[in-house]
Amino acid sequence: MEKEIKEDKMLEFRYVIKDETGLHARPAGMLSKLVRDADCAVTITKGDKSIDAGKLIAVMGLGIHQGDEVIVSADDEEVLAKLKYFFETYL
Repeated sequence: MEKEIKEDKMLEFRYVIKDETGLHARPAGMLSKLVRDADCAVTITKGDKSIDAGKLIAVMGLGIHQGDEVIVSADDEEVLAKLKYFFETYL
């Protein structure tokens, strides 16, 4: 009997930061909490650096400013939709 191998596929969207203060402390904290509550893998990539979006210090360490493009990846479609709404609303 052959086993079916399930391959987890990361879903993603690109977003250019519009907020004039960038991804500062308050939205970074809200984002990290949203990710921790979602209980799935979420990464944010800026340039050649990717981080776990559930870790506040890592999010702040990316130094995301107005005009920067980020790629947000998640392995859950519903979570990715919530994240996209968050970015469009707060950033």
